[in-house]
Amino acid sequence: MRYFCFCQGDVLLTKEHAIPLDISQLGIKAWNYVTKLGDDVQVIRLDNPVVHESFVMVPLRQSFDLLSSDDYQLAGKCAELLYFDSNSKFCGCCGAPMKWSSDISKKCTCCGKELWPQLQTAVIVRITRPSGGASSAESNDNEDILLVHARNFRGKHYGLVAGFVETGETLEQAVVREVREEVGIEISDVRYYGSQPWPYPCGLMVGFTARYAQGDVHLQASELTAGRWFNRNNLPEVPGPVSIAGQLIHDWLEDKRNMF
Repeated sequence: MRYFCFCQGDVLLTKEHAIPLDISQLGIKAWNYVTKLGDDVQVIRLDNPVVHESFVMVPLRQSFDLLSSDDYQLAGKCAELLYFDSNSKFCGCCGAPMKWSSDISKKCTCCGKELWPQLQTAVIVRITRPSGGASSAESNDNEDILLVHARNFRGKHYGLVAGFVETGETLEQAVVREVREEVGIEISDVRYYGSQPWPYPCGLMVGFTARYAQGDVHLQASELTAGRWFNRNNLPEVPGPVSIAGQLIHDWLEDKRNMF
């Protein structure tokens, strides 16, 4: 059994930075055991951070650099289940208590309503253009990339335009709308790049690439504090590979070919 134990966003690891296989020495109570995933994963909510010579508490996002990619993704899923559990104690229809009915779902003890974790789907897009704004380029050595600094960023780094998908629109429509709303430009050649679970607290980030089509950058002040075109030689601080934003940017930096 592997034990995924959390306390206020931190995950419990061994001193060797692995998921614990034995936590018997910690005296964890029965009520801390929330749910299981299959036969070998136990999800636990700790009442207090663990202070023990054999263990360390690590912020989930920082565990990306310590765990295997599979264990990091599984830890994120466990964290999302804890968030789901905290926000689904009672039925939204009749008010009765909800109980776990499967590894990842609950059922009302009175009316039988079933509930699953709700994902918040967001899109994020890497927008490029030939340096100087022309309509074509031979390589991304001569390309610019649009980077922005959002008000909710904790540091000074720049990232990509992103936003949540609204009811009744496709992912591609959400990309075009978010770009138009946040930076005031039009884009073309919207193409799927990849996706990433983002358990902060329960998101799915869907990445795209796009080409600049027309317009001047005008920032949505309520969302962004800065944003402009950068080329490969004057980039600001950008996210690391923990996020799909960082992956999109670094893939562009490493690929000197024209992707379009």
